[in-house]
Amino acid sequence: MIGLFVGFGLLIGILFGFFGMGGSFLVTPTLLVIGYPAPVAVGSGLAFVFGTSVIGALRHRDHGQVSYTLAAVMILGMTFGIEVGTRIVFLLADLGSADVVISAAYVGLLGVVGLFVLRDARTDGTEVGTGRVATEVRSITLPPLVSLPGGATVSVWVILAVGSSIGVLCGCLGVGGGFLLLPVMVYGFGIPTAIAAGTSALQISISGAFGTFVYAQSNAVEIPVVAALLVGSGFGARIGAGATRLVNESDLKGYFAGMLLAGSVATASKQASAVSEVETLETVSVVLIFGTAALISGAIIRASIDSLGTNRQREPPWTH
Repeated sequence: MIGLFVGFGLLIGILFGFFGMGGSFLVTPTLLVIGYPAPVAVGSGLAFVFGTSVIGALRHRDHGQVSYTLAAVMILGMTFGIEVGTRIVFLLADLGSADVVISAAYVGLLGVVGLFVLRDARTDGTEVGTGRVATEVRSITLPPLVSLPGGATVSVWVILAVGSSIGVLCGCLGVGGGFLLLPVMVYGFGIPTAIAAGTSALQISISGAFGTFVYAQSNAVEIPVVAALLVGSGFGARIGAGATRLVNESDLKGYFAGMLLAGSVATASKQASAVSEVETLETVSVVLIFGTAALISGAIIRASIDSLGTNRQREPPWTH
């Protein structure tokens, strides 16, 4: 099993080095599909995202791509939200419904985000009205106000509300929240993308550490699994990050959407198997989530190799 998780971590590292996110929202449903209890799957997902986000935060800090003011306010909100989310998970576990509720939430979340990304990929983002969202957010002038990079001024209460909401999601589902934090900061607060990515990585590392600590107190973190995933993802992330310079940007969103939708269907299939006691559905869920990760990782590597070959053929002979 440890070897399996190292290999899966390698695939996740390729995918999320390529897509620029921590990968926790694929780790947690995978652990659910394999059969880990919901609290352990969520706690281990938070531990994984903590390990991956620390590296990203340090890298962005070196390039000056972190807004510490925004991160400090957002972390306050996220910490409160994670505490609330954690209590909800253990309450559901006591009621015996944690696996069903969290799996259903993942089916909906991955499905909705996957469909949105797929639509965005087909329209090249031309239908996304981001300016109106930012204008509405900035129109809330409840003091105190915070000046952010990019010239925006946003109410502290808005930032706290957003952070708390995402924190509840992190605490309940074991995700870092990067796939929500980035669009909120870019489209809602009007922050440059690079600074939004760095700020997101910093606050995810701190909130992830807090969430890991809370779940670890209840022995709900599978340390060998997390360590194996981190070892594999450390190598895979380098491959994925390098591939972003070689693969067409329009392909990024298509791959990402496919992976999200596959995760949604796999999680739904696992729950259907538990209800109907049809073992074939459980096998389908495992094959689907591992197979999709392997296929998309392979497609990324194949596209990178093809791009390198094309570039090499275009170079003049005297450059070799």
